[in-house]
Amino acid sequence: MTKRILCAIDETDHAKSAVIEAAELCSLTGAPLTICTVNVLQGGMRGPPIYLHADKEIDKILADAESLAGKYGAKQSSKVTLSSRDIATAIIQYAEQNGFDHIVAGAGHHRGLSRLILGSVASDIVARAHCSVTIAMRP
Repeated sequence: MTKRILCAIDETDHAKSAVIEAAELCSLTGAPLTICTVNVLQGGMRGPPIYLHADKEIDKILADAESLAGKYGAKQSSKVTLSSRDIATAIIQYAEQNGFDHIVAGAGHHRGLSRLILGSVASDIVARAHCSVTIAMRP
C-alpha cells in the first residue's frame, strides 16, 4: 500500500499532469503528498552558485502545484525545493532518504518514434528509483 507520495515537478505544462495524477492517487490511498522541484545549479565551479530559478519563481511553481493538488483531492501536502546539478539523482535520493514509496513525475506528449523514449529525467527516475514510479503523460 502506498504510504508516502513524492510528486516531482518543474515549470512546464506536463508537471500539471503529474500533480493531478499524484493528487488523485493521494485521494484514493489517503497518503500525504510532497511536491518537490529541483532548482538546477548551473554555476559555482569557480564562483558563486548560480541557480536556474530565483526563489520567487520556485515559490510560485510550488504554490501553484499545491493549489492544483488540493483541487484534485490531496488533503495533506507539503512542498520542498531541492538543489542539484542532476535533477533525477536529487529526486531519487530525496525519496529514498525520506521514506517515500511512490514517485510521480510528468512527461510531455510524444508522437511517432519519440513516443518510445521518455524525457531523460523521467527515464532516469524510472530506471533508478527504489520505489514505484508513475509517469503522467500530458494528453
